[in-house]
Amino acid sequence: MWNDFKAFIMRGNVLDLAVAVVIGAAFGVVVKSLVDDVIMPPIGLALGHVDFSNMYVLLKDGIKTAPPYASLADAKTAGAVTLNYGMFVNNIITFLIVALAIFMVVRSANKVYRKPAGAPSTKPCPYCAMDIPISATRCPHCTSELKAA
Repeated sequence: MWNDFKAFIMRGNVLDLAVAVVIGAAFGVVVKSLVDDVIMPPIGLALGHVDFSNMYVLLKDGIKTAPPYASLADAKTAGAVTLNYGMFVNNIITFLIVALAIFMVVRSANKVYRKPAGAPSTKPCPYCAMDIPISATRCPHCTSELKAA
C-alpha cells in the first residue's frame, strides 16, 4: 500500500496540482490586497468616502452594546447579527480580477502551445473533384489517371 501511495504522489500530475494550489493561494492573497488596498479605496472615495468593508445591514442588535456601531468590527464585538454586503462586493471584485487573470494566462498559453497546421495530405481530383491522397497516381473514385506532380 505504501508503494502504491508513493507512486501516486510522485506522478507528475499530482505534483503539478500541488504547485498550482500553492501558487494559486499566493496569487489569491496578492489579488485580495490589490482589491482591498488599491481598487476599493478610490471607488469608496468616488462614492463619498464609503468603506465597502464596513457596509452592512444590522439584522439584530448586539447583547453587549446598542447601535449605532462605528464599524463592522464593533458590531461583531457587540454580538450583533449583520448582513455584510460590503464584504460581498469586495469578494465579487476579487473573483472577477482572479477570473480575468486566469483567462489571460490560459489565452496566452493557448497561443504559445497552438500547433501549426500540418501539410495537407489530400488534394482534389481534377476530374471528379473528390479528395484523394497527394501521392495517388489514379483516382479511386473515378479511376482517372493523374499526371505526376
